[in-house]
Amino acid sequence: MSTAQQVPDILSPEFAADPYPAYRVMRETAPLLWHEATKSYVVSRYEDVERVFKDKAGEFTTDNYAWQLEPVHGKTILQMSGREHAVRRALVAPAFRGSDLEQKFLPVIERNSRELIDAFRHKGSADLVDDFATRFPVNVIADMLGLDKADHPRFHRWYTAVIAFLGNLAGDPEVTAAGERTRVEFAEYMLPIIRERRENPGDDLLSALCSAEVDGVRMSDEDVKAFCSLLLAAGGETTDKAIAGIFANLLAHPDQLAAVRADRSLIPRAFAETLRHTPPVHMIMRQSATEVTLSSGTVPAGATVTCLIGAANRDERRYADPDRFDIFREDLATTKAFSAAADHLAFALGRHFCVGALLAKAEVEIGMNQLLDAMPDVRLADGFRPAEQGVFTRGVQSLPVRFTPVTG
Repeated sequence: MSTAQQVPDILSPEFAADPYPAYRVMRETAPLLWHEATKSYVVSRYEDVERVFKDKAGEFTTDNYAWQLEPVHGKTILQMSGREHAVRRALVAPAFRGSDLEQKFLPVIERNSRELIDAFRHKGSADLVDDFATRFPVNVIADMLGLDKADHPRFHRWYTAVIAFLGNLAGDPEVTAAGERTRVEFAEYMLPIIRERRENPGDDLLSALCSAEVDGVRMSDEDVKAFCSLLLAAGGETTDKAIAGIFANLLAHPDQLAAVRADRSLIPRAFAETLRHTPPVHMIMRQSATEVTLSSGTVPAGATVTCLIGAANRDERRYADPDRFDIFREDLATTKAFSAAADHLAFALGRHFCVGALLAKAEVEIGMNQLLDAMPDVRLADGFRPAEQGVFTRGVQSLPVRFTPVTG
């Protein structure tokens, strides 16, 4: 096993500016790396990250979320295992797939996308991050839960604080305090609403979560609150960065943008390749339950393992020409890219595979279709070059575009 001296530190400004060269060095020379500052073993090769996520032998747990997530969300489904996890997942999963997703929530997605685009479609210019991507998924989730979208600024502030807490690898005390404050504020906001929905259920997701029952088990008020907190943060931050990332990648490859504009069935390909090439989440942690020997070395029992999704998704052992963005690549199967059988790692894998993957896919397909209809000749603002920011989660912070408004 290697130590951190040979590669740029994951907490360094050099790494934050562009982690991809560092990922390459890690995969080649330090695929299992002890990182002193985070007290974790860092793995960067596809084979190892896939093994940790799939966890077929029960070697890895999500116990790390007790300190990484619970202080801001409360105890969530991500920390649970065994029957407790299976029951909670069975309670929440139906809303995110099949008929519920199609009948209840596709109209919600379409309406929210259209409302945001209507605000700029006649202007000929927009910032696709500020005007659309950061608002769209949060508005959809608020609408699905039957919350007041006028509270969007609060939701956005809360999920930004939660994501900052999650990615606070350097242990900044102000970030920690802001995250812990968010848990209190969100509980004060949500618990009265949850109690009211139990009394007067409606046709929204929050009412469904309050009344759902599996094997005689219902979710407590705290369970429901924690799941809503997780949903806003995970569903907001990641889909936000994915939508911005798809457009940033396509605008940098005009031939692929033209192909998608001409054939909208390519949108899932563009989404899957963006999840591989520039994933919204670059790191996910697990705990080792026993001593585990990976392809790159041995991890002791009880250790934190930092899985570098951003590195594994560009592993040359797994993908041809991995640093190239190519929606037509043959080593990424779009048909399974949004299921637990995905061959990219952006949604994790195994029993903790992202429950909202199909919701994200629906949001991306509807949002991109409507945006391309409204902006048929979309192009970057003159002289602008998109730049990614972030270490734990990563994406473009701004994406100003110009287009000729569609009349009629």
